[in-house]
Amino acid sequence: MQQGGAPAEGGEHPSLEARITAAKADVARRLRYVRQHHPDGPFTLAGLAERAGVSKRTLSQAESADGSNLTLETLLKVSDSLGIPRPAYFLDEQVFRQVNSELAGGGPGSEAPPARVDQLSRMLNDILDTAARARCALRDLPAGENAGGGA
Repeated sequence: MQQGGAPAEGGEHPSLEARITAAKADVARRLRYVRQHHPDGPFTLAGLAERAGVSKRTLSQAESADGSNLTLETLLKVSDSLGIPRPAYFLDEQVFRQVNSELAGGGPGSEAPPARVDQLSRMLNDILDTAARARCALRDLPAGENAGGGA
């Protein structure tokens, strides 16, 4: 085994250098994707940089995967500025897909669903209250008046 736990040449695992390069390419792809497809976007590099409080150059280097040393701080600032509560979004394909699905469909990762659920809950409660009052009012009518017969 070589230093860093990777097997020697001809082994099963890619080198540390290859894994770093692949991870940077994944982060770059995911960053480009969210910049273009976020519900509040699409964002220009300058627009997202301003929103996240990082430099345009930093984002540009991260998107090009040119070997820059992207920091965890930058990833956290970007994910936070976009309302993505899981910074693993940039590092894990499963999280990336799940968050994108939530953003596209208004799932748990977005802020819109709780408001819609709360509004729907209030509407349903109002309907049930109205139905209960109508039922009580109908019970109180004399037997001939609730038949709906008219003149």
